[in-house]
Amino acid sequence: MPTAISGGARIRTNTPAENAYNALQASANKIALAQLRLSTGKRINSAADDVAGYITSRALASRNGALKQSLKAVGEGLNVTSMTQDSLDNISGLLQKIKDAASTASSGALGTDEKVSLAKGAYRLAQQIQFVVDSTVFGGAQLLQGGYSGSWAIGYYGNNDLLTIGVDLTTGNVKEFNVSSTNATFTLSQEFNLNATKDALASAGGNTQVFAGVTGLNLESLNDVSATNLGVFSGSQIVSTLTSLSTALNNISKVASYIGGIQVRLTSQEELLNSQITNFNSAISRIEDADVATEQLELVKQQFLQQTSLISLAQANQAPQAFLQLFG
Repeated sequence: MPTAISGGARIRTNTPAENAYNALQASANKIALAQLRLSTGKRINSAADDVAGYITSRALASRNGALKQSLKAVGEGLNVTSMTQDSLDNISGLLQKIKDAASTASSGALGTDEKVSLAKGAYRLAQQIQFVVDSTVFGGAQLLQGGYSGSWAIGYYGNNDLLTIGVDLTTGNVKEFNVSSTNATFTLSQEFNLNATKDALASAGGNTQVFAGVTGLNLESLNDVSATNLGVFSGSQIVSTLTSLSTALNNISKVASYIGGIQVRLTSQEELLNSQITNFNSAISRIEDADVATEQLELVKQQFLQQTSLISLAQANQAPQAFLQLFG
């Protein structure tokens, strides 16, 4: 704190001028600081401005950056689940049409030609199911062919350990689906495979193909229906065909439900992360950002003090002239 010392009649050391100069320098520094804060919009531009605030804001910014990356990961997870869900819904719709065709074929009022036509039409729908499966791809990975699994870091513990969520559509993932039919447990392995190797089927007696968890349900058999052999549309097999298609539809719905549950979690996490990022931005702003109104007031005050310091310095430098008159 400056002290008002006149120095008396001493002219070699002009203490009032030094005080005025120091006040002028202090005002200039505060003006520069206020102008920096107004130009950057930040109250803390370096650690020297607020040591504790600097550390806190940097820690918050680091955490916020991680949350933003988690938000991107959630978006990727939603892309996968949405694409899978849409494909499963599409497959379910196609399979329902195949079942409708089989139900129609079970009518005793239809002739052989009509049943053959229904079977051929249903086979075209089965081919479309295979097309849907083959074209359901994300990031270069097939989602519905029994080999896909993925996980995403959607959050962090306080010690920065990862919080992850995964989608497991690989062969043998029974615990996720837990779907039982009379013939098999539904895993996402051969569930939509219409293109099973014919040699493998032949060596196994042609009865091992699985569709949607139903062993022996071979949709390629629809193409084998003919006027001389109605096969799966014959009176002796139509009940089994309808039962198998119903089980397959139920199994597909359960897998879609599994995917839907993950999608609900990801959507909830997306909302949470958006809220957390907003709160972190608010916290960082309260610590780092400059109050423009306050800084403008400080700038005006320091500019006024700068002018008065200049005037005081000029006056203090005139004082020695009065004592020099004693030598006249």
